[in-house]
Amino acid sequence: MRNIEGRASVVSDEHREFLRKLPQQERTLLVLREELYEGSWDEMKVDLESRLNRGPHVFELVEKIEADIERIARLVTYEQSHDIDLGEYLEEEE
Repeated sequence: MRNIEGRASVVSDEHREFLRKLPQQERTLLVLREELYEGSWDEMKVDLESRLNRGPHVFELVEKIEADIERIARLVTYEQSHDIDLGEYLEEEE
């Protein structure tokens, strides 16, 4: 039993470290997901994609939205591959 708990602690520390090292843009997206989209990446992506489809756009805004969608994809991949919710680790920091 001790090994299992120890392993969970190591894994948790890895996720905390991942969160700590997130670039500010990705960290901001994570905070926004928690506060505005009730923890849903899907709702956030739908919102960003609908903003892209409204046009006309300022080029810089389009680039930022597209970059945010790529950042979200990286965060989703991390969460899915580790079967975690980074929002839970974010709450620990507050």
